[in-house]
Amino acid sequence: MTEIKRGFDTAEFEMRTSRAQEMMAEQKLDALFFTTEANVRYFTGFLTQFWESPTRPWYLIVPAKGKPVAVIPEIGATGMAATWIDDIRTWASPNPEDDGISLVADLLNSLPRRHGRIGATLGLQSRLRMPVNDFKALSDKLSGAVFADVAGDIHRLRSVKSPAEVEKIRKACDITHHGFANIPDHATAGQTEREICRRMRIDMLSAGADAVKYLISGSGPDGYDSIIMGPTDRRLEMGDVLIIDTGAVFDGYFSDFDRNFAFGRASDLTLRAYDTVYRATDAGFAAARPGATTTDIFNAMWAVMEAGGALGNDVGRMGHGLGIQLTEWPSNTATDNTPLVPGMVITLEPGMTYAPGKSMVHEENLVITEEGAEYLSVRCAPELPVLS
Repeated sequence: MTEIKRGFDTAEFEMRTSRAQEMMAEQKLDALFFTTEANVRYFTGFLTQFWESPTRPWYLIVPAKGKPVAVIPEIGATGMAATWIDDIRTWASPNPEDDGISLVADLLNSLPRRHGRIGATLGLQSRLRMPVNDFKALSDKLSGAVFADVAGDIHRLRSVKSPAEVEKIRKACDITHHGFANIPDHATAGQTEREICRRMRIDMLSAGADAVKYLISGSGPDGYDSIIMGPTDRRLEMGDVLIIDTGAVFDGYFSDFDRNFAFGRASDLTLRAYDTVYRATDAGFAAARPGATTTDIFNAMWAVMEAGGALGNDVGRMGHGLGIQLTEWPSNTATDNTPLVPGMVITLEPGMTYAPGKSMVHEENLVITEEGAEYLSVRCAPELPVLS
């Protein structure tokens, strides 16, 4: 597999910060306040598994001018110092009486006041990742400023990937494809979902994945009824259909796509459903062009599936953004209407119920280019693979 440089050059973070500061000027913000792993890493490059611990809060402030400032527990000081960030303020955490709040308040109050507004991701598809009471206390400590929601603005910034980000996602996709390509060599009837998925996880780790944070499966006679559960100890039998949906992580960036397999045989109804959803993916890919919208993609895919006998779709969307997180903004829905621009990385995920309790879902990853779209995942087989 192609070797991809880990990390980013300082110029990448300078570009991200500059774009954020341009947005801040437009939205009349004096600073941005971040608390979540994805946003802190996006602006700093601070990549650590320690976010799995909920004990300590982590803060990053982006001023209207200049470099971001990290306000973090002492345990992370050396790691943050290895990034491009040089202003790092620490405290001994955990400290329930004052877990960094005074440090953050002092920093925010020391910044120039022009608008009295500090941006924070408080709305759409965001979470606070700090105690609510601490956020209230911080708000009370601010002098002449209030928090304003910028979740949508940050989603839009992060949705457009740099070429270096795209290559990391492409690498994650290549690793995932390697895992799927090996399944016909080891998956057989009589094995459990868990056994098949465990082997796939090992294959992806052996191929260079840093982690396989998401790996689900579903199976059943001639179809499946869930795409978010499993793997379970259910043993595959002849006539079963298995779906595996997974996201490998390479250098902090995700892939996210699925593949379907039949064991021994598949009914004509299931084969037609597979073909219908495959053609729906083609339609979504053709619609994924600059100037089109996420809703155009949704409508193109749904038209094919509706004509192919779809009884419904209970997923709620047919794809989403992809990057530092497994699922990012926007969503391909009937009402989202987000304009597509070059650099956006999204998934196409058409799915339909084709019989009571039977679903068929396909998923691919792609990047929007000036000319249209380009697959980052290797396209699934045009016909449902049938294993022994």
